[in-house]
Amino acid sequence: MEELEHTCPLPRTTLTEPAIFTTETSCECQAPHEKLTVEQARLGTPVDRPVRIYADGIFDLFHSGHARALMQAKNLFPNAYLIVGVMTEDERYEALRHCRYVDEVLRDAPWTLTQEFLEKHKIDFVAHDDIPYSSAGSEDVYKHIKEAGKEKQSSLKSMHMFLFRPGLTYVSVSGMFVPTKRTEGISTSDLITRIVRDYDVYARRNLQRGYTAKELNVSYINEKKYRLQNQVDRMKEKVRTVEEKSKHFVYRVEEKSHDLIQKWEEKSREFIGNFLELFGPDGTWKQMFQERSGRMIQALSPHGSPSSSPPRDFSPSRSPSPPSRWAMPRTSPPSSPKGASASISSMSEGDEDEK
Repeated sequence: MEELEHTCPLPRTTLTEPAIFTTETSCECQAPHEKLTVEQARLGTPVDRPVRIYADGIFDLFHSGHARALMQAKNLFPNAYLIVGVMTEDERYEALRHCRYVDEVLRDAPWTLTQEFLEKHKIDFVAHDDIPYSSAGSEDVYKHIKEAGKEKQSSLKSMHMFLFRPGLTYVSVSGMFVPTKRTEGISTSDLITRIVRDYDVYARRNLQRGYTAKELNVSYINEKKYRLQNQVDRMKEKVRTVEEKSKHFVYRVEEKSHDLIQKWEEKSREFIGNFLELFGPDGTWKQMFQERSGRMIQALSPHGSPSSSPPRDFSPSRSPSPPSRWAMPRTSPPSSPKGASASISSMSEGDEDEK
């Protein structure tokens, strides 16, 4: 009898397209599908088909913790094919389809995994965090999965060696169940708690975006209160903007004033220096005045007197000197040239008599 070849879907090799949806005929492989052991999955045998791993969840508010759990499930074994079961809601399906670790999305996944379900989808292992999830009549819906087909102790040790590699730290393996590790600091409950705690801010923000009070389930009074608070916030923002602009303007004025004062001081020093150079004790103006005074004195002095004779002191504080014998008598100016000649002759005769 000829052995049938496995035609199971292979893991995605490209990220240009989203993951496929599970259909009734998504796995049409007719070859016998024997459940793999942990040792076979770890070593990658058989090599003619991938290891089919199933992970499910509600996945509301899909976040990094969800993606990290799926990353761990995808990297459990070499050549792993990850099927993710999502409970409800189309947006959750699309979020999972566009996660890089997911190969296939199963819509309307059941809460409890039956043996028929596992056989129908040819599931080798189920990956989920190890926290018990209760349901009607059961303390843990994954209990029968954990107990199904438990491996030998040697296989468990091998499984531990494989899982305890960088980035993957799982604690144990029980049958078909492989636990993943939760991400600390983030969960759907934490996100919802923050939304509920800040619901007023959330409602006000969405009213601004155009949502109606009916869509947000907000009463008439709360709607008016939120809109009033939004107006107050806008007014505060305008005041804050004006304050910032005013501070910037004052800063620029102070900067310009400082520059003007500095330039004025520089010009003042330059003006004072030029003034002292011109009118100071040894300035140019004094030298020019002394030179011109000397020239005037030289021009007014008799031709016979030396040019270097000191100028007479006309200070009013000194008493007038006695008239010199050479002083000319004060006479009225001559009325005619003849009178001038007679005056000169009399002065000459007087000089001869003194001799």
